[in-house]
Amino acid sequence: MEIWINPACSKCRAATAALDEAGVAYTVRRYLDDPPTVAELDAVLVRLDLDPWHVVRHNEPEAAVVADLPRDEAHRSDWIAAMVAHPILIQRPILTADDHTTAVVRDPEALARFLPKISG
Repeated sequence: MEIWINPACSKCRAATAALDEAGVAYTVRRYLDDPPTVAELDAVLVRLDLDPWHVVRHNEPEAAVVADLPRDEAHRSDWIAAMVAHPILIQRPILTADDHTTAVVRDPEALARFLPKISG
Protein backbone atom coordinates (compact mmCIF):
# COMPACT_ATOMS: atom_id res chain seq x y z
CA MET A 1 0.00 0.00 0.00
CA GLU A 2 1.23 3.50 -0.79
CA ILE A 3 -0.11 6.80 0.47
CA TRP A 4 0.69 10.17 -1.07
CA ILE A 5 0.81 12.77 1.67
CA ASN A 6 1.77 16.27 2.63
CA PRO A 7 2.93 16.01 6.27
CA ALA A 8 1.48 19.47 6.97
CA CYS A 9 -2.02 18.25 6.03
CA SER A 10 -4.29 17.22 8.90
CA LYS A 11 -6.21 14.75 6.69
CA CYS A 12 -2.90 13.08 5.76
CA ARG A 13 -1.83 12.84 9.38
CA ALA A 14 -5.23 11.38 10.33
CA ALA A 15 -5.02 8.81 7.52
CA THR A 16 -1.51 7.64 8.45
CA ALA A 17 -2.48 7.51 12.14
CA ALA A 18 -5.48 5.30 11.27
CA LEU A 19 -3.28 3.02 9.16
CA ASP A 20 -0.75 2.82 12.00
CA GLU A 21 -3.46 2.07 14.56
CA ALA A 22 -4.83 -0.70 12.34
CA GLY A 23 -1.35 -2.17 11.89
CA VAL A 24 -1.48 -1.76 8.13
CA ALA A 25 1.87 -1.77 6.32
CA TYR A 26 2.27 1.10 3.89
CA THR A 27 4.82 3.27 2.14
CA VAL A 28 4.68 7.04 2.45
CA ARG A 29 5.30 9.21 -0.58
CA ARG A 30 5.74 12.86 0.28
CA TYR A 31 4.57 13.96 -3.11
CA LEU A 32 5.67 17.57 -2.66
CA ASP A 33 9.27 16.37 -2.23
CA ASP A 34 8.94 13.48 -4.70
CA PRO A 35 6.37 14.61 -7.28
CA PRO A 36 4.73 11.98 -9.44
CA THR A 37 5.69 11.72 -13.08
CA VAL A 38 3.12 12.41 -15.75
CA ALA A 39 2.72 8.64 -16.21
CA GLU A 40 2.31 8.01 -12.47
CA LEU A 41 -0.29 10.75 -12.05
CA ASP A 42 -2.15 9.62 -15.15
CA ALA A 43 -2.22 6.04 -13.83
CA VAL A 44 -3.60 7.23 -10.49
CA LEU A 45 -6.29 9.25 -12.26
CA VAL A 46 -7.26 6.23 -14.36
CA ARG A 47 -7.53 4.08 -11.23
CA LEU A 48 -9.59 6.80 -9.54
CA ASP A 49 -11.76 7.03 -12.68
CA LEU A 50 -11.48 10.81 -12.41
CA ASP A 51 -10.29 13.63 -14.61
CA PRO A 52 -7.42 15.78 -13.33
CA TRP A 53 -9.60 18.81 -12.58
CA HIS A 54 -11.57 16.66 -10.11
CA VAL A 55 -8.50 16.25 -7.88
CA VAL A 56 -7.02 19.75 -8.16
CA ARG A 57 -6.85 21.86 -5.03
CA HIS A 58 -8.40 24.96 -6.61
CA ASN A 59 -7.86 27.06 -3.47
CA GLU A 60 -4.06 26.98 -3.79
CA PRO A 61 -2.36 30.08 -5.26
CA GLU A 62 -0.70 27.81 -7.85
CA ALA A 63 -4.17 26.97 -9.19
CA ALA A 64 -3.89 30.15 -11.26
CA VAL A 65 -1.97 28.04 -13.82
CA VAL A 66 -5.10 25.96 -14.50
CA ALA A 67 -7.76 28.59 -13.90
CA ASP A 68 -8.33 29.22 -17.60
CA LEU A 69 -7.81 25.67 -18.86
CA PRO A 70 -10.91 24.07 -20.33
CA ARG A 71 -12.08 20.98 -18.49
CA ASP A 72 -12.11 18.66 -21.46
CA GLU A 73 -10.21 15.71 -22.90
CA ALA A 74 -8.28 17.94 -25.30
CA HIS A 75 -6.69 19.72 -22.32
CA ARG A 76 -6.32 16.74 -19.97
CA SER A 77 -2.56 16.53 -20.55
CA ASP A 78 -2.21 20.26 -19.80
CA TRP A 79 -3.93 19.74 -16.44
CA ILE A 80 -1.69 16.77 -15.62
CA ALA A 81 1.46 18.68 -16.64
CA ALA A 82 0.45 21.57 -14.37
CA MET A 83 -0.18 19.20 -11.46
CA VAL A 84 3.21 17.53 -11.93
CA ALA A 85 4.93 20.93 -12.14
CA HIS A 86 2.99 22.17 -9.08
CA PRO A 87 2.28 19.08 -6.96
CA ILE A 88 0.66 21.21 -4.25
CA LEU A 89 -2.33 21.18 -6.61
CA ILE A 90 -2.88 17.44 -6.12
CA GLN A 91 -5.65 16.58 -3.67
CA ARG A 92 -4.46 14.52 -0.73
CA PRO A 93 -4.13 11.97 0.72
CA ILE A 94 -4.26 9.45 -2.12
CA LEU A 95 -4.05 5.81 -1.09
CA THR A 96 -3.31 2.91 -3.44
CA ALA A 97 -3.68 -0.64 -2.16
CA ASP A 98 -1.57 -3.54 -3.36
CA ASP A 99 -4.45 -4.60 -5.63
CA HIS A 100 -4.29 -1.10 -7.22
CA THR A 101 -7.56 0.06 -5.64
CA THR A 102 -7.05 3.81 -5.31
CA ALA A 103 -8.98 6.53 -3.51
CA VAL A 104 -8.66 10.05 -2.21
CA VAL A 105 -9.14 9.29 1.49
CA ARG A 106 -10.22 12.63 2.91
CA ASP A 107 -13.00 11.16 5.05
CA PRO A 108 -13.27 8.19 7.43
CA GLU A 109 -15.60 6.28 5.09
CA ALA A 110 -13.15 6.37 2.18
CA LEU A 111 -10.27 5.41 4.46
CA ALA A 112 -12.25 2.54 6.04
CA ARG A 113 -12.24 0.72 2.68
CA PHE A 114 -8.49 0.18 3.17
CA LEU A 115 -8.53 -0.87 6.81
CA PRO A 116 -8.94 -4.45 8.03
CA LYS A 117 -12.48 -5.38 8.92
CA ILE A 118 -12.94 -5.87 12.64
CA SER A 119 -15.26 -8.71 13.52
CA GLY A 120 -17.15 -8.37 16.67
